[in-house]
Parts: sequence; C-alpha cells; structure tokens
Amino acid sequence: MICHMSATAGGHEGVRMPGREPVLRVMPMPADVNPSGDISGGWVMAQVDIAGAIPAMRRARGRIATVSVNSFLFKQPISVGDVVSFYACIVKVGRTSITVDVQVYAERNPAHPIVVKVTEATLTYVCLNADGSKRDVPSAE
Repeated sequence: MICHMSATAGGHEGVRMPGREPVLRVMPMPADVNPSGDISGGWVMAQVDIAGAIPAMRRARGRIATVSVNSFLFKQPISVGDVVSFYACIVKVGRTSITVDVQVYAERNPAHPIVVKVTEATLTYVCLNADGSKRDVPSAE
C-alpha cells in the first residue's frame, strides 16, 4: 500500500488534513511541556511511534518492534490544548520489516480554528515471534 498524503504545509498558514481518519488523536496536557513551554519533543516522538505501530501491527498480524527511526522532522511546536492528529500509512514492506510514514497535524485556536502540520516521520518496524525472534511479514490478503 502506498501512502498518499495530499496536504503540505509551510510557515504558519492553515493547511488541510488528509481526507481520511487519523490512526491516533490526542490533546497534550501541561505535564507534557518542556522548559520553554512547548510540548516536549520526546512526547511527540512517543506518540508518533504509537501511531506508526498501529498500521504495522495490523499488517504484521501480530507482535512488532520499532527497529529504526529513519527520519523525523519537527516543523512547528505543539502547544497545550492543541488537538493533535496522527496519520500513518505503510510505505514499504520487506521480508521481515514494515516501514511507515507518519504525518502529524495540530488543530489550534478554537475561536478561529487553524490546522498546521507539525511533524513528519518515517519509522521501520520488524515482525516478531512470541520469543522475540524475527519472523516474515505475512502475505497480504
């Protein structure tokens, strides 16, 4: 399955989110901020990993583990109260691995809503057996 993302963003202008349901949607809280008052990059990375794992687990039909973060770009900060949507899709399937593209958008300013692209990343997951050894990705149905 090839990932088709129709939305692009730059600067602070509003953008359109992809025309499909996100795999994850969450609102960060004050406990998630860094000393500068923005949402911590570590919090964002953890959520991206969870979002990317969802389609990978479905495709693997079982246990997976993150094997690499191939790219990770923070485009804009995330603030407390933003509604953050994570869109993830599989971009490559190897013999034992699944690579997923994750695009992250924030909806902010409820009085005058705006959507901004805040993060994009590519992660690779490996399929695992119950004992933790690698296994082949099942054939697509």
